[in-house]
Amino acid sequence: MPYISMKNKNVYMPRVAAAKYIKNYVIRVEFTNGVRKEIDFKKYLGTGIFEKLNNIKNFKKFFVDGWTVAWENGADVTPETLYEEEQEVVGKKEKIKNIKKKVIKK
Repeated sequence: MPYISMKNKNVYMPRVAAAKYIKNYVIRVEFTNGVRKEIDFKKYLGTGIFEKLNNIKNFKKFFVDGWTVAWENGADVTPETLYEEEQEVVGKKEKIKNIKKKVIKK
């Protein structure tokens, strides 16, 4: 499990376990601790490495790289940032199907 050391304290930080496209620029993200959130990624898009993702066809080509949601051009948003999003999905727990995962060889 990933831990972040903060002033000699280990704090557990969930990673993205699965992601599913919902609509527009919204992706449902499930974390390793079971928390699910629907995140509108529009606020992260714009310039630089994220500019190509303004095209919805490019945006939909996301995958889970083992830690977070990422794209082929190298764009990603840290799992901590995604986890801090306010809109948690509540209600009936369902497994996200069609998980997009890609193994990154280093």
